[in-house]
Formats: sequence, structure tokens, C-alpha cells
Amino acid sequence: MLEISVLILTCVMLFITFAPLSPSNHWISRVWEFPRVQIAVITLLLTIASAYITSPIMFTTLFIINALLSSYQLMWIFPYTPLSRKQVPKSNKNQVRPTIKIMTSNVLMPNRQVTKLIDLVNQHQPDVLVTLETDLWWESELASIHKDYPYRVNHPLDNLYGMHLYSKYALEEIQVLELIEKDIPSIHCYLVLNEEVKIKCHFLHPAPPSPTENETSTPRDRELLLIAKQIATQTEATIVTGDLNDVAWSPTTRAFRKISGLKDPRIGRGMFNTFHADYPFLRWPLDHIFHSKHFTLTKIERMPSIGSDHFPLLSELMYTTE
Repeated sequence: MLEISVLILTCVMLFITFAPLSPSNHWISRVWEFPRVQIAVITLLLTIASAYITSPIMFTTLFIINALLSSYQLMWIFPYTPLSRKQVPKSNKNQVRPTIKIMTSNVLMPNRQVTKLIDLVNQHQPDVLVTLETDLWWESELASIHKDYPYRVNHPLDNLYGMHLYSKYALEEIQVLELIEKDIPSIHCYLVLNEEVKIKCHFLHPAPPSPTENETSTPRDRELLLIAKQIATQTEATIVTGDLNDVAWSPTTRAFRKISGLKDPRIGRGMFNTFHADYPFLRWPLDHIFHSKHFTLTKIERMPSIGSDHFPLLSELMYTTE
């Protein structure tokens, strides 16, 4: 019974490990880029279970296959562990430099626990709050924080892709664009940190490949790579944040970083899994922050649940390049 169970599970792990290598962008192939941690754990357990199989040939075959599968998955996620080298240096607290604290929160539109988000905002006082999946109800309920955030961009939608931006710093050259798909907006602007420093900001929330949304990952991938190519032509201080509906280790996100030249402060620190808030074993990093070489990292934290399927992400960066 053990032998059959291990054999069947090994075949399943083989399929879902190699599915993302298919040239297809269909969600059935691409969705398996997300749970690499979970696949690594399962194949590691199967490697251990193989040791209890009595048949020498079956033991050797299953042991080697699962050990290789586990190693392959760990190769993808290793950069997002504390064992890897940090890509972004930690800020020097002795330096007197301007900082920017950003909270990104996918609120889950039907969620009504708005006070939990407001409490987090009041507690941590981010300079910038980005809310995703916010409709007119959320816009109205968050009016209580307007006194602290005089600069705002409101784009409520009832299709799970509304977006709001709240800032303590002045915003210039604001654009709300539908880069690839209709009714899938993104916000682009300059944030005036002080008289000498302006930061180009891109706030994104592309649609994911899934059976209920886009059949393929092509629209999401096109949006991310379009922004990456735009950033690659610039030398200015830049921040990209939002729910990218992609994991940090996917080929698309890796291509985004390579083309844009932006850095990921999670590398060498941890995954900071923000989704799914309700299922501890099924979590991966969907909410991101990337930035140019102009910044070091003061802190990055996953916030407590606000009743959404996403945890908010809080990041603080120090501007170090004049």
C-alpha cells in the first residue's frame, strides 16, 4: 500500500513540476509556479517515505526521483530564504536620509473589516497606502484617514480591480492607465519626497491566470514586462509595488527584475507570503515591492490579517543616492 501511494504521488509531483516548463501560457501550466515550497515539502516527505519501500529497485527509483524533484524546487525558492545573499543592503540608521514607508493592501472587495486596516494605518503611519480591490464602499469607509493623506488617487471599481492611493507626500504627473486590459487599471506618478528628490512610482494589479479570470498568463506577463522595459530606459529613483498575481520566483517576475534592473528586498531575507491569509500551508508571495538602486531597506514586514485573503505588506526604504 505504501509503495503504491508513494508511486502515485511521485507521478503527480513529476507532472506538476514539469508542467511550468511547457511553452504554453495556459493557467493549467503556469499555476504550478506558485506552490514550489509546498511541492518541495511533499517531495522531501516522499523521499523519506521511499526508504520504507522493501523493493530495492522501487526504493532506488522513487528515492532518486523525489530527491531530484525536491532539489529542483528548492533551487527556485532558495534566494527567498535567509541562507541566500541579501540583494538590498540594510539601511544605516546613523545616516540622516529621507525614508519612505509604503503599505500595500489587497483588501478583498466583499470584506467589511475595514477597521482592521484603519487600525494598522493609524499604528504604523505609512507615508503611502495603496489599496487594491477597493470599490465605492471602501472609498467611503476610508474617508476617516483623509486628514492624514492629503494627496489621493481614487479609482473605485466593482470588478475586484479598483485601486486607491493615499499619500502624505505630493503626487505629480498622475496617470491611471489600462495598460493591457480594459478595466484593469494601474497608477503611475511621481512622489515628491523633498525639494531635491522625486520618485517614479508604479502601482500595479494585473489579472492572474486562473479558471475564473484569464485563461492564460499572457496579459499579466505583458503588463509586467511592459513596465520593466519602460523602467529600463530611465535612471531615476523608482518603486514598483502592488499585487502582481505572480510569485517572486516565477520566470516572469525574474525577467521583470532582469529587464528593469530593479531590486527585490526580500532576497536573502524571506518570502513574506501574503496570500492566502486563511490557509497557512497554501501561501506564497503575491504582493511585491521592487525598487531601484537608489534605496536601502529599513524594514519589510507582513502585517496581521485584515479579513482579506491577502495580508498587507509594509516596507520602509531609505533614499541613499543623491
